Amino acid sequence: MTFPESSSGAGRAAAAQSNKSDARASERRRVLPLPRGRFAWVTGTVSTVWLALNTVFWCLLLFPLALLKLLLPFAAVRRSVDPVLNGIATAWVSCNAGWLARIQDMSWDVRGHDGLRYADWYLVNCNHQSWVDIFVLQHSLNRRIPLLKFFLKQQLIYVPVIGLAWWALDFPFMKRHGKAALRRNPDLGRQDQEAARRACAKFSLVPTSVMVFAEGTRFSAAKRDAQGSPYRHLLKPKAGGLAVALNAMGKRFRSMIDVTIVYPGGAPSFWDLACGRAGQVLVRMRQLPVPPEFCDADYTGDKAFRSTFHHWLGQQWQAKDEEIEALTAPARAGAGAD
Repeated sequence: MTFPESSSGAGRAAAAQSNKSDARASERRRVLPLPRGRFAWVTGTVSTVWLALNTVFWCLLLFPLALLKLLLPFAAVRRSVDPVLNGIATAWVSCNAGWLARIQDMSWDVRGHDGLRYADWYLVNCNHQSWVDIFVLQHSLNRRIPLLKFFLKQQLIYVPVIGLAWWALDFPFMKRHGKAALRRNPDLGRQDQEAARRACAKFSLVPTSVMVFAEGTRFSAAKRDAQGSPYRHLLKPKAGGLAVALNAMGKRFRSMIDVTIVYPGGAPSFWDLACGRAGQVLVRMRQLPVPPEFCDADYTGDKAFRSTFHHWLGQQWQAKDEEIEALTAPARAGAGAD
């Protein structure tokens, strides 16, 4: 598996210049001699067991420090303990990524991640197609920026071992309310925003990367058609999570990292990844400045700002949709030739 060196992530205009540096790294990593084809399930089973054992190992190191933070909930303690907890989680990500990289037999093309700083704050926004997206993001950004912190559904706190780890690492847990419930009780939406704001306030103590999937759920053609999305490869973005994060700690963010993930052969499942058949993965990143006025505006109460923010996010989504269209064109042309 190849992870080419990339050029500057300042913007898509730098893409042509980046091709030269990306083309230099064309060799593949040596793939481990694990069963493939009809016996790929053996590789998948070995991978799943290995990932589970790796998770338990690092959690055993993480939980005692998490208990200390729980018993001593003071800012000074958090400033000392949180970097260690994040370091343990980063080591866990590195081990996972190292294993998965050794079992894939297709190259991953990652561009635009130069110029990032580990000791800083970032807001990361990405399209969402599969659980594999999380592994791709973790590998592509690991040790380049601080540990990614995701907004999670409240129910996920009950996942054995890893749910408690997410809590210890201050991952924000959100209650997802349907549109009908929000219409009946608008306060539910404000409660979620306040919970997100409290979580982001914790992130201001040590460098953190706040990760948002603006679509809110994984893309599918059926979901796209059901919501009448104007995009070919994306669902309509939900602006609330991004707006709350920017309002809570926008002045801390060095930039927003706009990430586009493309699977030319189709979005793989976790089992595909574990079996070593994730296929080709294309990742494109660009850093965007955070508009200063977004950091103080009231998304909930200011209708004019909501309109401005939706327009700003819509422009990004249109550009992302066009980029995905261009990146998937060769695969579509090949399928048409067949």
